[in-house]
Order: sequence, then structure tokens, then C-alpha cells
Amino acid sequence: MKIDLTDTTSSKINKALVQGRRSLGTPAVGMVLTLVIVTDEENAYDALRAAHDASREHPSRTLLVIRRVSRTPRDRASARLDAEVQIGADAGNGTGETIVLRLYGEVGEHAQSVVLPLLLPDAPVVVWWPINAPLDPANDPLGALAQRRVTDTYASEQPIEELTARAETYTPGDTDLAWTRITPWRSMLAAALDQVACQVTSVEVEGEQYNPSVELLAMWLAHRLDVPVKRNASPGPGLTGVRMETDCGPVVLDRADGSLATLSIEGQPDRAVALKRRETAELIAEELRRLDPDDTYAAALKFGVDRLDEPAAARTVPEPAASQPGEKSSGTQDGTAKKAAAKQTAAKSPAKKAASK
Repeated sequence: MKIDLTDTTSSKINKALVQGRRSLGTPAVGMVLTLVIVTDEENAYDALRAAHDASREHPSRTLLVIRRVSRTPRDRASARLDAEVQIGADAGNGTGETIVLRLYGEVGEHAQSVVLPLLLPDAPVVVWWPINAPLDPANDPLGALAQRRVTDTYASEQPIEELTARAETYTPGDTDLAWTRITPWRSMLAAALDQVACQVTSVEVEGEQYNPSVELLAMWLAHRLDVPVKRNASPGPGLTGVRMETDCGPVVLDRADGSLATLSIEGQPDRAVALKRRETAELIAEELRRLDPDDTYAAALKFGVDRLDEPAAARTVPEPAASQPGEKSSGTQDGTAKKAAAKQTAAKSPAKKAASK
């Protein structure tokens, strides 16, 4: 069922939802979250299709927020909300409910006021910006409503600079589809290191130039293994290879065609592994499986792109935060000794240090 509402309000949209559910005999139960998509008219179709595909795994209420550009003084003076309510699988909205919101004039500056009454009660909220994401998602009016905020650095005009900005404004709950794209790579590399009892001495990551997934994978490896990581440019597509030098010989994961990779470990036969590039719907579905903060992503992001070019021995360790009143200080000699011992133990087991999230 599809219901079009022109020059409407959030209250009228809620009434249309109730009316539609009664007509179809569909209760408002079974939906596990509210997914808010903030985009423009040009990218709305692709984002909504990906959300619909993901909703088959995560039934949800999807709110598509489109701020219409006011091109004339009359348009700017006209504050209006148009809505399109879709209920039922026959409307092509996957599993759940879909509400397309088109905001005109000043209404676009207060999108959170429109969205807030339409959120599912007592259910998590996820906000996704396919393009033009704010540099500080947690302080965005819509992002402040969410437990999870999904951006995509790959869609940015300057992805490397945006990675640096994301690290400075990171708040638990932030995540990036550029990070989600490398989940299979991280799993495969961790599994490969579990098969060898060797010390990793250096790493090379190969992929498209200015691809944020290449940088994030390099930062993750540098942070977890504490070794120099070099990035090499390739024609792509995306990530094309990782070579880890160890004291037992190289461990190489090579993917030249974007679908099938070859894993090579010294002393073992080469193995073909499926490592295809995934669609946006698969990436969104993965991010919706866990709504708690991703500490592994946070650690890799905060490692910093600039530190990749430093020798491992020259990387400075951030000073511990000052103790708050009533808290015990962690800067004692005993604490330093424990940290050194823990680092030495971890260095003997690189496979465990490379464990993915």
C-alpha cells in the first residue's frame, strides 16, 4: 500500500501509518529498529533499494529524509513537508515500513523535529548518510537521535582528509562503510597469521590510490602488529593485495580481479579464497547486526594516517589521561612494568594481535 501526503505533518503521517496497517492487517510489531537515511534526490533510489534489501535481515521502519534545494525566493519562503508512506511487501519496501520525507524551505533546517515523532518507540535508531555526511555525526541534529551513525568516506571528495577529521570527532557509535568493506580482509589475514608461529616484521598494502579502505586496513595492521606498513598504489578495483613479511617467510593475500583471492603462506600450497567486493546492501546489513560501539574501528581510526609514514620505533605513545579526583593513578612504576610485560607477551603472538572485531 502506498499513501501520498502533500503539505503534511508528522501527526498526519502517523495517522496514515495506522490506517495503512489496519487496511492490510499488518501489526506494528516485528520491526527491530528505525533506519534514518539522509540523502539527496539523486542518490535516494540507490540508498532506499539497499535499505530494503537489508531490511529482509533486519525488519525496520525506514525514514528517507530528502532536503529539497530551494532554487527561487518563492521556494525558500515555502516551508513544506511532503511524504510518501509505503507499507507491505507489494510496495517494494522489503520487510517493514518506509516513509519518504521531502523537506522544503525552512523545514529542511529542522529535520529532527519531523523525524522524532516517527521513530519506533523503544527501538534503536541508526542514521546513515550515503553522501555528504557531517564531519561530526554525533553532533548533527539527526545524528544525536541515533545509537549508531553510519557514514561512507569513500563518497567524499577528499577521503583521506575526511578520515583525519573523523578521528578528531569520533564518538562511540560512529562507523564507516569504508571500514565495513575490509571486514573479510581482516578476518582472512587474522586466520592466516593463526596458521604460522612467526613474527611479522613489515607489511605492504596495495590498492587504489586515495581509497579510504586501503588506509584503514593499513592503520589497523600498523596498530595491531606495531610494524611499518607501506601503501602501494594499484589500478584496483579497491584493495588488491596485502603482503606481510615474517621471520618464517612472506604471507601474501592477493586479489587482482575484485572477486577471487589467492592466499600464499611459506611452506604451504596456495589457496583460492572467495573475497568478492560486496554491494551496499550487504554492508548496511552487517552494520545493523551490532549496534554497540566498534572499539576496533575506533583504535584503527585514531591511529592516524600520518603515523603510517613514521618508523615503528618513532611512534609516540599517547600520555595517559590525568586521574580524576578519587581515582587511582595509573602512572606508577608497577603499572609501567606491567604494560611493558604485556607488550612483550603480545609481540610473541602476532596472530592474536591481529584478531578482528
